[in-house]
Formats: sequence, structure tokens, C-alpha cells
Amino acid sequence: MNDGAYERIVRAVVRGKVQGVGYRNWTERQALARGLAGWVRNRSDGSVEAVFAGEADNVAAMSESLSRGPPASRVSGIEITEADAGALEATFGARFIVLPTA
Repeated sequence: MNDGAYERIVRAVVRGKVQGVGYRNWTERQALARGLAGWVRNRSDGSVEAVFAGEADNVAAMSESLSRGPPASRVSGIEITEADAGALEATFGARFIVLPTA
């Protein structure tokens, strides 16, 4: 998928022990280190949701790293789906941000 300046955009939902363990901040640092745009947030069902946009290889590497997470996390499942530029609207022009719980 090619949406403007981004080779690939994906949405990820990560389940397991991923809230209260620094998962969002870890995700933000990892995404910025890979030069990705997007956002991450907790969801009321206990999962973490994120959108990543950038070079296809960097998006793939980020998607793969989600199963590791920070040391205190325990990931039990990850759902990755393709997304479009509309998924980035919540960033309000920022590179990568942590959003409030949805």
C-alpha cells in the first residue's frame, strides 16, 4: 500500500499484559528510532493499539518487535492489518504520539 509519503501503513492491536508495564512508551521510542510516524494508545479492553507509517522494511521490523515489548510485558497475541493515511489523522501533524485510552 502506498499512501503519499509512506510506503506502508499498518494498524496493530497487541494483547496480553501490555498495560501498566511501559508498553506505550517503549513503542513510541522504538517507532521513533525506526523513523516511523503514527501513534499508540491503551484500549479499554486491556489491549494496546498502534498505527505505524514509513518505509516498508521499518514498518515490518516494528511489527515484528511488538511481540517482545518492554521487559515487564507478556504479549499473548498481535493482530496486524493494513491501514491508510486516514489512520494517521490523530497525530495532528506530530511524528509519533501517545494518545489517551480509547
